[in-house]
Amino acid sequence: MKGIKKSLTEEYLYLDFSHQVEGCIFPLHTSVTLFLLSYCDCKLFKVCLVLTRESTDVSLLSVLSQDVEIQTISRQELPAIVQSCHLPAVVETPDNFCRAGLAVVLRHIIHKSCEADPSKKEILELLGFKKTCLKACAEVSQWTRLCEITIPLAIENFLKESFNQHPTIPAEILQLEKKLSEPVRVHNDDKLRRQKLKQQKAARVGPSLAQEKIKSKVHVQETSEDVDSSSRSLELQVALSKLTVQEEPATPNREPSHIRKAKASDLPPLEHVFAEGLYFTLTDIVLLPCIHHFLLIICKKLSEKLVEFPLLAAWYQRIQEVPRVKTAASQCGIHFFQLPELPSTSDEPHPNLNGAPGVEEQNEPSFIGGPRPTMTKLMEKGIEAVFSPHPCPAWTLDWDHLPVAVSPKEGKMSSDRALRKQQQLNNLVYVVANQAKPGDRIVDFCSGGGHVGIVLAHMLPSCQVKSGS
Repeated sequence: MKGIKKSLTEEYLYLDFSHQVEGCIFPLHTSVTLFLLSYCDCKLFKVCLVLTRESTDVSLLSVLSQDVEIQTISRQELPAIVQSCHLPAVVETPDNFCRAGLAVVLRHIIHKSCEADPSKKEILELLGFKKTCLKACAEVSQWTRLCEITIPLAIENFLKESFNQHPTIPAEILQLEKKLSEPVRVHNDDKLRRQKLKQQKAARVGPSLAQEKIKSKVHVQETSEDVDSSSRSLELQVALSKLTVQEEPATPNREPSHIRKAKASDLPPLEHVFAEGLYFTLTDIVLLPCIHHFLLIICKKLSEKLVEFPLLAAWYQRIQEVPRVKTAASQCGIHFFQLPELPSTSDEPHPNLNGAPGVEEQNEPSFIGGPRPTMTKLMEKGIEAVFSPHPCPAWTLDWDHLPVAVSPKEGKMSSDRALRKQQQLNNLVYVVANQAKPGDRIVDFCSGGGHVGIVLAHMLPSCQVKSGS
């Protein structure tokens, strides 16, 4: 029965469409979504272009593959469930289930593409380590807010200003440039840094850290997709190997003694290859249409400003080496261009980079990760925890007889964590159910995955339940 239901399910993708100027699709959220559809070669959705104003320009239809079903509608023709949502949005019929917001929709497209063709492992890699790329909502994640909301809006305003005057460089772009200069943090960086040290010693090249910083800021890599792998940095080779079906085999031999015994402080830093560090992720997909049009205007009207963005320029050239990026971009009206060679600069940070308006300097203490065994710490302080049965066993919900979708087990978490989540919900639901009256409006603030609101909505159908992050 599940297979039959799945075959009858249709998904409609609703995208705002304002206008198209010089290959730039407005709003940029639509451009980003179309780019991901092309990159994933995804034809699973019926695409609806929602005209945001009276317009007969539907030239965007030629952007997508003819295999994709496309139609244009007005805002008034949107389904009721989408009327109050910010597009893009995906509606699953006949269940009338809606997903809205750029990051949510893009992650859904990736998951659906992989479900349809499990061999597309490189598509799943877009979600990054532990599949968490842009998973945190913009309300709680500064990085998601920067990439999903503020940069696209800032670039749209920048492009509008550029038609009639010299635009002001958005503070968000300066913030992104600064982000690209930060150290790369990946879960296996020690191993990679030792490989890089070995590579440097083998080549008898040991540039100082200061020299490496200068090179990383002013060097623009070649754009050809046929660049010989030997000329690529170790970081770029590792990053691109993630996007191939056959990953590079691990080196069977142990590293030499002097490499294994090298202190962590003596290891060379890793180069910031892509937006989130070492690997090509969904964040790069989101940023590419935005940065492309930004750099295009910079080169046309403010070429003297390009020197302020050496890392963005290097990222723009580097991203073109990713398989299928050029093809997907051209299908969406994004035609890459060659950036002029940047002159050498000193290793001093550019004044605009540190003095960007709206970019706050964050002096956060270094985070020290690792488990924090609470019970052990209590015992070390002479505090003994006593475990006893729940004082009110009647509070426990009968999870086995509740609809499957109500259980947190459907949230793709481990069974142990799902059990603990159920125990939390037992207590919360009992207290709320005793206080709530028919017609009450219950709001679950900072709801995260919305587990509390889902259970309450099922248990209290006469109340209106809202969850908000």
